[in-house]
Amino acid sequence: MAAEERRRGELVSQINVTPLVDVMLVLLVIFMVTAPIIQQGVQLNLPKVKAAPLPGSEQQFVVSITKGGEVYLNDRKLTRGELTGKLIAIARERPDRQIFVRADEKVEYGQVIRTMAAIKAAGIENVGMVTAMPTASDQSIGTESSARATTKP
Repeated sequence: MAAEERRRGELVSQINVTPLVDVMLVLLVIFMVTAPIIQQGVQLNLPKVKAAPLPGSEQQFVVSITKGGEVYLNDRKLTRGELTGKLIAIARERPDRQIFVRADEKVEYGQVIRTMAAIKAAGIENVGMVTAMPTASDQSIGTESSARATTKP
């Protein structure tokens, strides 16, 4: 009844939240659709070990090695020679830059070592290894592992 008695042209002192709810629902749908697409990178089966994550606050450079032996810097496919060239440019800009290596668990040890040699040839000393945390269904896995390796000249 109070609403009916209101005079024409009188201001309403209540906030209309309907447009806000509409906008929020549209944003929710957009984020739900785009979230799986945003997850990017090279698909790998990482080895499962127990290791603490390394802290990081700036853009990370990740070298990925697929089980087919292909090498990627972040999401760009490169040869080992191109990788060394790119990393030389990165090391020239920031010599203390850390590079993370992700390799599929089926990749031969030699391929990982050759890739790490290419990183070392670029002058980058800090190399981190990326692994996946083991699940309860995994067999007995070592209780300790190193998540960071520093190469010395």
